[in-house]
Amino acid sequence: MSEKELEVSHQAQAASPAWARIERARHPQRPYPMELIERIFMDFSEIHGDRAFGDDEAIACGMARLDGDEVMVIGNRKGGTTKERVRRNFGMPHPEGYRKALRAMKIAEKFGRPVISFIDLPGAYPGLGAEERGQAEAIARNLLEMSRLRTPTISVISGEGGSGGALALAVSDRVLILENALYFVITPESCAAIMWRDAERKQLAAEAMRISAPEVAALGCVDEIVPEPPDGIQSDREAGAGILGTILKKRLAELKATPIETLVAARQEKFRNIARFYKEA
Repeated sequence: MSEKELEVSHQAQAASPAWARIERARHPQRPYPMELIERIFMDFSEIHGDRAFGDDEAIACGMARLDGDEVMVIGNRKGGTTKERVRRNFGMPHPEGYRKALRAMKIAEKFGRPVISFIDLPGAYPGLGAEERGQAEAIARNLLEMSRLRTPTISVISGEGGSGGALALAVSDRVLILENALYFVITPESCAAIMWRDAERKQLAAEAMRISAPEVAALGCVDEIVPEPPDGIQSDREAGAGILGTILKKRLAELKATPIETLVAARQEKFRNIARFYKEA
């Protein structure tokens, strides 16, 4: 590509609406999952440990109340200060985090509690230790078990929903996404580095990937877009949490009124058909 073509390309990227959405999803003041949980639910009682290796501080699980309903809530933690973010691994779970989440889901299933998960992570942690302790197996196990969990399930993508790390908490009856959130297989930066060996072309990748809320909804990857306040949920956290809480109550009531056999069958059928563009005669 010539210098003139590169200049035109960078000018086009500067005005990219897709990249503007990414910046809103990554806004430093955007509330993380645990802040939304604290605003929407009451009496959160945390469950620790995976009963196999340890307690991953990037994932929080616990019983809580949504109005009169007792539910199991799961969300990843990113942390506020730099020290806390390091401790929580910037919100990227290790395998013990996914195993802790699955343990909590199984407790919820045993006691007939719906499961509501909140997701804002760029992906599962890909470090050597995580791989040695079975990161891929932990994610795969969650996908399998969530697909047949015999209790109503709802997932909320509130910021970034990245790759299998997000999907391991999002095989649910209803998958909601906030208006300015993202759902992707790979970050635009990584996509650009692979496709063009130039991470600076991340905005072109963002345009091509179709990862914004309206685009993933059109593809059938999520079930509903949750509106945010005009300038994003970070501009009015209380109002944004109120909107999300109202929708969660409505969807939970609908799911609880549906026989569990119907829910499980519909959940499995939905995820089998995602990204399926044609059927053989």
